Amino acid sequence: MSKSRTIAQRRAIWAWLFLAVPIIYFILVRFYPTLDAFSISFTEWNIVGEKTFVGFDNYVRLWDDPVFWIVLSNTFEYLALGVPISMLLSFIIAYYLDQVRFGHGFLRACYFIPFLTTAVAMAWVWRWFYQPVPIGIINMALGQLGIVQQGFLRSTTQALPAVLAPAIWAGLGFQIIIFIAGIRAIPTSYYEAAKIDGAGAWQVLREITLPQLRPTIIFLTVISSIGFLRIFDQVYNMTQEGEGGPLNATRPLVLNIYKAAFEDFEMGMATAQTVVLFTILLIITIIQLRVLRK
Repeated sequence: MSKSRTIAQRRAIWAWLFLAVPIIYFILVRFYPTLDAFSISFTEWNIVGEKTFVGFDNYVRLWDDPVFWIVLSNTFEYLALGVPISMLLSFIIAYYLDQVRFGHGFLRACYFIPFLTTAVAMAWVWRWFYQPVPIGIINMALGQLGIVQQGFLRSTTQALPAVLAPAIWAGLGFQIIIFIAGIRAIPTSYYEAAKIDGAGAWQVLREITLPQLRPTIIFLTVISSIGFLRIFDQVYNMTQEGEGGPLNATRPLVLNIYKAAFEDFEMGMATAQTVVLFTILLIITIIQLRVLRK
């Protein structure tokens, strides 16, 4: 009996030794900076000088800043448009791609390549696509169809969808792969039973495929929501001088944090916005997990 306890204790010691490295990493790289950000948000600090405690002044400034509310609205717009569109497109592609037998691997790789492509390079290519005639190929194609050229990145109404499009396109490959894995994990006996019962394709999709994909949908919804709330690369590289224009029409909260921290050197304001973003991410993630699990 004592020998078995000794073996169990040894296993526990080795387990904690192996777990020590990631635990220390998360404490030093994740948890400590997060807690430190909360304390910095109550100070006025320019990175190199001394911190001055200002209480809730940074949060009051954010509340009274009209640009912050525009940025917050843009951030939620990225989320509200990006998540459902990307989820719907990726599921439709994965659903039909799973039924392809010839060239399946090649097609799957083609969809996954954008996910592996550098975001900066991709953003500059799409920025070139959106340019006016005779540079931008999208406006050139519209001209061939007799449609007047569009402003895209120069328009306050079209800029945000124009920036969002490559962000959705870049993430499709990952979501498609996960959806395909989820579809293939569904037991074939369910489909065989449905076929025997004479169920139609739509009924099978609604009664078997989608309910069985619930864990996959929960995972992708949470991951994609975090991604769209933290969108940065596309906006910074596709808008003029990385300002999130025109007239802050595309500026997300992460870009606003970057500008406050590394251009204005107002670390207190930057971390206050970081705390706001963290709170939003936490609330939305909890809501999504509870709603989707039900």
